[in-house]
Formats: sequence, structure tokens, C-alpha cells
Amino acid sequence: MTALQALLGFAAWTVLLIACVFLYRGVKFLGGTPINHWPRQAKPADDMALVRRMEDAHANCLENLPVFAVIVLVAAAMGRLDAIAALAPFVLYARVGQTMVHLLGVGKTHVLVRATFWSVQLGLFIWMLAKLLA
Repeated sequence: MTALQALLGFAAWTVLLIACVFLYRGVKFLGGTPINHWPRQAKPADDMALVRRMEDAHANCLENLPVFAVIVLVAAAMGRLDAIAALAPFVLYARVGQTMVHLLGVGKTHVLVRATFWSVQLGLFIWMLAKLLA
């Protein structure tokens, strides 16, 4: 997998998460739930816990996608994709791992594992930046 493919995969993963939430809401709307049932910053208590976690996982993706995009796209602009080629796919793998654990639950162990996956992503961002700035 190339760095650009990893970036595209990260974006696709982010879109998939929100598409699932949108599908859930669409089904609820067709079943009679008012369209304004999901105001910003307020998660309805009657939504499935999995859907609420999916929304949070999507937000987590949105926090890191721009950083990853800048690193990969600047590497491409510099003609230095080779410098990050071996690391970039692991950002995507760690992101998917973080999301999957997030979807499973929010217990202490889940949060610790999620934080570990996030730490891996952060470490990879720093490593890729260092390689590009060297």
C-alpha cells in the first residue's frame, strides 16, 4: 500500500463511519422520528450506544485526517513519498484498530487500547514529519 492509498483509505474509512450513522438516522426518520431529533452536540438517549460510539469514532477520524493528509500531500509535493511509504499504511491500520475498539465499548480496557492505537498514530505522524524535515 502506498502513502497516497493509505490516505485515501483513511478518508474512505471516515466516510464509511458517517454513512453508517446517516443510514441509521434515515431508517429512524422513515420510521417516524422527527428530522430534527439529532441536534448538534446533543446525542439523543434513545440512539443505540453503537451509533453514538460510531459518531465519536467519526469525530476521532476527523481530528487526525487533516494532519495525515498534510503529511502525505506535502511528501508528494516534495517528491518524497518514498520517505514515508513504509510508515503511512500503519497509520491507517492503527486508525481502523482504534475505531474497531471504540465500536466494541467504552470500558477502561477499551479506552486504554484505543489510546494505544491513537498513540501509535501520533508516533507515526512525528516519525514521518522527522523524516520529511531531515
